[in-house]
Amino acid sequence: MSKLPLIKRLNQRLSSYYSDGVASTDHAGLVSELTDQLRSYLDDESIDDIYEAYLYGAEAHKGQKRQSGEDYIYHPLAVAKILGDLRMDSRTIIAAILHDVVEDTDITLAQLADQFGGDVAVLVDGVSKVSQLEQESKEHAEAASFHKMLMAMAKDIRVIIIKLSDRLHNMNTLSSLKKEKRRRISKQTLEIYAPIANRLGIREFAQNLEDLSFEVLYPKRFRAIKESVEANRQGKESIIEDVCSLLRSKFTHFGLGAEIQGRNKSIYSIYRKMQRKKLSLKDVPDIRAIRIIVESRHHCYQALGILHQIYKPRPSAFKDYIALPKVNGYQSLHTIVVGPFGQPVEIQIRSQSMHRTAEMGVASHWFYKTETTGEHAPQQLAQQWLTSFLEAQEQSPTSGEFLEHLKADLFPDEVFVFTPKGDIKRLPRGSTALDFAYSVHSDIGDHCIGARIDQITVPLHEQLSNGDHVEIITSNSARPTPSWLNYAVTSKARAKIRYYLNQQKTKESISLGRRLLRQALGKLGYRRIRIPTGDKNTLLKQLQVSEWDELLGDIGFGKRLAALVAKQLLAVTTLPEMGGSHSEEHKSTALTIEGTERLLVTYANCCHPIPGDEIIGTTTKERGIVIHRARCNNCKNLLKHPDNYFHLNWSDSVAGKFQVLLKLDTLNQPGVLAKISNIIAEYGSNINNLSVDSKHNHTSTMSFIIEVTDRVNLANIMRRLHGEEVVVKLSRG
Repeated sequence: MSKLPLIKRLNQRLSSYYSDGVASTDHAGLVSELTDQLRSYLDDESIDDIYEAYLYGAEAHKGQKRQSGEDYIYHPLAVAKILGDLRMDSRTIIAAILHDVVEDTDITLAQLADQFGGDVAVLVDGVSKVSQLEQESKEHAEAASFHKMLMAMAKDIRVIIIKLSDRLHNMNTLSSLKKEKRRRISKQTLEIYAPIANRLGIREFAQNLEDLSFEVLYPKRFRAIKESVEANRQGKESIIEDVCSLLRSKFTHFGLGAEIQGRNKSIYSIYRKMQRKKLSLKDVPDIRAIRIIVESRHHCYQALGILHQIYKPRPSAFKDYIALPKVNGYQSLHTIVVGPFGQPVEIQIRSQSMHRTAEMGVASHWFYKTETTGEHAPQQLAQQWLTSFLEAQEQSPTSGEFLEHLKADLFPDEVFVFTPKGDIKRLPRGSTALDFAYSVHSDIGDHCIGARIDQITVPLHEQLSNGDHVEIITSNSARPTPSWLNYAVTSKARAKIRYYLNQQKTKESISLGRRLLRQALGKLGYRRIRIPTGDKNTLLKQLQVSEWDELLGDIGFGKRLAALVAKQLLAVTTLPEMGGSHSEEHKSTALTIEGTERLLVTYANCCHPIPGDEIIGTTTKERGIVIHRARCNNCKNLLKHPDNYFHLNWSDSVAGKFQVLLKLDTLNQPGVLAKISNIIAEYGSNINNLSVDSKHNHTSTMSFIIEVTDRVNLANIMRRLHGEEVVVKLSRG
């Protein structure tokens, strides 16, 4: 039955709350829009409940005005309408309409629960701020509010969807506020709310919040980018439409159904790319891009194969977020091809279900009324992130630290730590306190002796975590030591340390090298206090080093591994009890590779050695030990000079994933790339890189860099690929 009579009747009840009756008339129009919107997917009983919530909220907020001068109830109605666009359930819409009554009126949570149910009260409580009166300061109240919101969000994800809708409407109506408040709200939105929306995969919310915040914080930059994009749009659109038209024709020819559309980059995403890659606006290649939406995951790879036959890809620009989804569950194939007139064109390829997740994230469950399950389902990923984050923050002594940790944790690819003044430092994951010291200033790095993380004293090799408060302890007498290279991660820190050590080649580094070598010899059973001069000279000649102290200095500086030099020394020793250079005992003590080494061990890209391969090693000053397959073509000359290489063994318990190159000549048929990728995935292998080169009309050469655990794992994959009719030739690179 129609709801209009009910609306009129209820509006008559509402009009008694306002002496002039004008507000009620405005509200009737707003509610009519909302109910028309909700009627498309909710039943009449649910809409009745929502209208009752509206009347309740309007009475509770009676007499309250927004800064713009309109009745306060306008804001909750607008938030409800945003949620209606997401097709959220009726309980969420009711909570949105009532989301400020506990915070801004005399209504209690108990009253709300009694009137509308406990679930609505829980949602409203989750989005309600903590009163400043309950905290030491405004900053602590803000932090406590976020802590409370995330706790509620972990129990019911709808809490954050309401809060993001609330923030989105507030950002769209900032103009009535003072400049200082507008900037404060925009900064908070850009630092927390937009990243949360992105972390949850709600792309449209994230981009709108970013652009609205960016416009307030940097109006000139926003305007310049927007005007430039508009000025160049016509030419870009022409190229994009030409590409879309050709792709539609080719996909139809191959019988592949696809939705192909152009899309615009957001202003803030363009700005962020300019900042990250240090580009001018004219050098940003993907201001406007193309999206291809197909039926299934299988069709994504088929579409990619067709696309790369038409347009040549940029080899380094391909990203497979289907095999390796982002942390929020986002999945797509990304590629940049050389389009008409040599213009680069960014193209995304995804299935319909991937598109739903990419656009709506955790809200896709309600919008599409489908279950989102599986390891990459956005709701499951969000729950995992929240649970992990909240567990990690259980010991946070203050709400302020919790907020700082939250800001840092919203950027999962990097570590964000805080200086004593509260400034944020961005460092690569795995960075240590030493890296932090050099990021502050080179002089602080050169004179540091330790650090305090969250007021606890730690050594310089302590790895940093998101949200840590770091204070560096310095001493005027402190100087860099060679051992620092073992735990410095950033290029700046390592370069500064090496520069200092190269300038300060002193007895200290020689002494350290001597101790490290003595320790390594001891582990191999060498108990003599003094090394015979003849053995030293033989080793120096073999290593082409002029002085023994120089060799010790190289060990101290990290240019040579002490364990390797010790084995090389034992191989030339003249002592009977140690054996000669050809003894079986020394062959069995070849340096063992565990697979977990980090510094100064490199696996050669020319031959990609993996466990099970016969391997040899050589040293370089720049890369430490470089490991090759014994059959590597690049080692043919090396093998003619035994003094220039050494044998290596794989440990029986070798661990990790190792890269290997596979080259395939395949028939040019639809779905070939998808079929090969699926076979590789069946054996637990990831594809780290892929290139396709068309040899002629009938075959293509595909080069895959995949991850395997050992030769057995690789053999199983190759055996399976050999059995496919579409594979003409297969070899290991």
